[in-house]
Amino acid sequence: MNQRALIVAILLFAVIVGGMFGYAYLKRGQLQTATPVPTAPPQDNTPNITHIDAKHFFKDGVHTIAGEIMMPTPCDLLEASPITLESSRDEVTVAFRVINNTQGVCAQIITPQRFKVSFEANKGAIIKALFKGEPVILNLIEAGPDENPDDFEIFQKG
Repeated sequence: MNQRALIVAILLFAVIVGGMFGYAYLKRGQLQTATPVPTAPPQDNTPNITHIDAKHFFKDGVHTIAGEIMMPTPCDLLEASPITLESSRDEVTVAFRVINNTQGVCAQIITPQRFKVSFEANKGAIIKALFKGEPVILNLIEAGPDENPDDFEIFQKG
């Protein structure tokens, strides 16, 4: 009877192991045929800027550019900084970046973001612009002699 009990135990063990493999095979088939849950693609709320209008001030060898760009949310902050080569004072590129550090949802309200950049360069220097690393057209409007860069206004026709 000892031999019979051993055979029954081995058969029972084989049935249990076979059942586990069968269960795993069926579950694998279900996972492969399951439809994935659709997820929304990440949204890039930064606007598609092709040109930037700005007032240009020049006084005592210092250029100042002031203007505003319409952003899709009030959470989008605009940062502008000049890029100059130390060897050349004849060409300057103004780089614009959009910073958005919000963790939650931000209202979709178009908001103007002002900028002001000052740099030293020759009077006839070529001034270019980059928005998010891409070249854009920089439309400079020369300021009048009585205008102040801290108190600028740009009148654009809509």
